[in-house]
Amino acid sequence: MTRSSPRKRPLVSHKEEDDKPVAKPSVAGKALGSLKSAAAKLAAKPAPKRKAESDDAAELQPKVAASQPKKRKTEKAKDEDTMPLADRTAVSSLKKAMFIGAHVSAAGGVNNSVTNAIHIGANAFALFLKSQRKWDNPPITSEAKELFMSGCSHHGYKATEHALPHGSYLVNLAQSDPAKAAQAYNAFVDDLARCEQLGIKLYNFHPGSTLGDSRDAAIGRIAAQLNKSHEATSSVITVLENMAGSGNVIGSTWEDLRDIIALVDDKSRVGVCIDTCHAFAAGHDLRTPEAFSKTLDEFKKIVGIKYLKAFHLNDSKAPFASNRDLHANIGTGFLGLRAFHSVMNEDSFCGMPMVLETPIDKKDDKGKTIEDKQVWADEIKLLESLIGMDADSEDFAALEKKLQARGAAERQRIQDQVDKKSAKSGSKKQAGGKKGKKTAAVDDESD
Repeated sequence: MTRSSPRKRPLVSHKEEDDKPVAKPSVAGKALGSLKSAAAKLAAKPAPKRKAESDDAAELQPKVAASQPKKRKTEKAKDEDTMPLADRTAVSSLKKAMFIGAHVSAAGGVNNSVTNAIHIGANAFALFLKSQRKWDNPPITSEAKELFMSGCSHHGYKATEHALPHGSYLVNLAQSDPAKAAQAYNAFVDDLARCEQLGIKLYNFHPGSTLGDSRDAAIGRIAAQLNKSHEATSSVITVLENMAGSGNVIGSTWEDLRDIIALVDDKSRVGVCIDTCHAFAAGHDLRTPEAFSKTLDEFKKIVGIKYLKAFHLNDSKAPFASNRDLHANIGTGFLGLRAFHSVMNEDSFCGMPMVLETPIDKKDDKGKTIEDKQVWADEIKLLESLIGMDADSEDFAALEKKLQARGAAERQRIQDQVDKKSAKSGSKKQAGGKKGKKTAAVDDESD
């Protein structure tokens, strides 16, 4: 995923996951070896020290002269690519059962998502079940299916609880055009079928866009597509994600989610995933314990806590109620560390998959953009450390200050953009107000 900078999406902005061909993660150094064998080899080796560059960077920038032919990776090098950047924390050792992970790559086969989750020390993970940039995709191979299921079983991941696949950005279940609506539905129900193949219970997706139609009509179409997909499948819970945007985007208010759920026939087949960045950008405050409690109470009253199934954990580069979907690393954005302390210590969130979608892109010494997965490994440990931590302690205050300083420049950059846009909008309104002053006075009198 490359979330450090927003990209245009067909419908709504969200996170990014690369779809480009990459080297397949090795399983015990053998593409067809079992994940169990991989674990045995990893356990026999000490955890590697953190490098200045990630393993991915080393792979993308091999230390050979440009004139020399590329060499195949040795078995040792392949093994190093799968070595954990951090050990997984036993959830039973935490004061609260929080299952924290990230949206990992499934390039080369869905089974590789398990290896990649282990690589960052994750206890939960998200993935794309197929390319999210194409309508037509080949089926999951029997080999990938078996390796995924055996890998989850061997490493203690319950696919029904800890895996949270994400839907394609192309799909808009609110689509009114018959041909496009059929295309969206087919892609959607295909993902649900893939979930059932893999024993996955939760499937996260963006509600969609009205495309200029009325909100009620669009919400009705979303619910109708969900009802149809539920009849075509047997067990997957379709999880609505709250959104950051306004205008045509559906899901930025709790009421949008409530209204969709109200029209779903089988309430046991629908749920909600709260994205912390999206919630904050849409005007749901989480920054202080008081604001967090108020927002949670509103969600309980409007939607219902029984529908909450998962979290996307992201700080926000954009300020409160900006309607901008710009993910920031934990504690470095406008949300701040205190918000995540509240999330990590809320009893009603225990047992849910909590997935990071924070930026991991960086520049190597040659200026090439690479992914540093150590960021996720570190953020998982950071979030776990907040469980039971005294938020009034000096240690928390020091950590909070350090992370805020790290993100200060980026927050200021985005704030300047917001202020500039706001000033420009205010100037336009003022100009329009002067032109319509006489009309406005008449309207006031008529009241």
